[in-house]
Amino acid sequence: MEPLPRDCDDNYTEQWRHYRESGSVDARNDIVLAYMDLVKKIVLRFKGSYSNYGQLDDMINQGMIALIDAVEKFDPGMGNKFETFASLKIKGAVIDFMRKQDWIPRNQRSLVKELNAAYEALYTEHGREPAREEVAARMGVDAAQLDKILQKRHNAMVLSYEEAINEKMMTASPLLTEHKEADAPEAEILREELKQQLAEAVGGLGEKERLVVSLYYYEGLKLKEIASVMGITESRVSQIHSAAILKLRHKIDAYNKN
Repeated sequence: MEPLPRDCDDNYTEQWRHYRESGSVDARNDIVLAYMDLVKKIVLRFKGSYSNYGQLDDMINQGMIALIDAVEKFDPGMGNKFETFASLKIKGAVIDFMRKQDWIPRNQRSLVKELNAAYEALYTEHGREPAREEVAARMGVDAAQLDKILQKRHNAMVLSYEEAINEKMMTASPLLTEHKEADAPEAEILREELKQQLAEAVGGLGEKERLVVSLYYYEGLKLKEIASVMGITESRVSQIHSAAILKLRHKIDAYNKN
């Protein structure tokens, strides 16, 4: 008998054993139900990118389809946790769905790419993090206009950042790239390196940027709630968060090129 997934607690052990031995749809569904909260948790990371509950339901449905697929394809012998495997597939499915639905207009995505390119070019030229005014000048706008771009393109920037993170995580996963078990330690090292890079990148942010990132990603607060905590406007929170994401995205892109 194959070893049980390392992240399964005692409540789910019997379901996993039964499913692998029988292939029963009922056993599969029991496991899917046990991990439903994982789908909701991932979808809520994109809470600023949809405008109504219908869209939220659509994203959860896509996540559930990916979760079912993850349960059916998971191989404990590949040396990874089921939750890691499922999270990558769920997030990838949700991102693909959002891109196809075009909830974020193409012109917004184009402007975000231009913003990322301007930041990266300035960083390369000066060997340091560019000032807000330098980025604005490179884009042919003033600082106030740049702030408006950061505010209004917030959702597109979040999606762009999540895409970059998920892409790197997927390339580091032996479960998704069908590497053999012998490759698992190397993949684990890559994932740990990415986590370290993210931690260092967050540590290099300004005080307000670190706080917004922490409240948004780790505490799960909405922009409106963060604004209340910090005593500033929601639009200002959007600007701060977008500026932080711009810097984090640069770090991840630089790491991806290594």
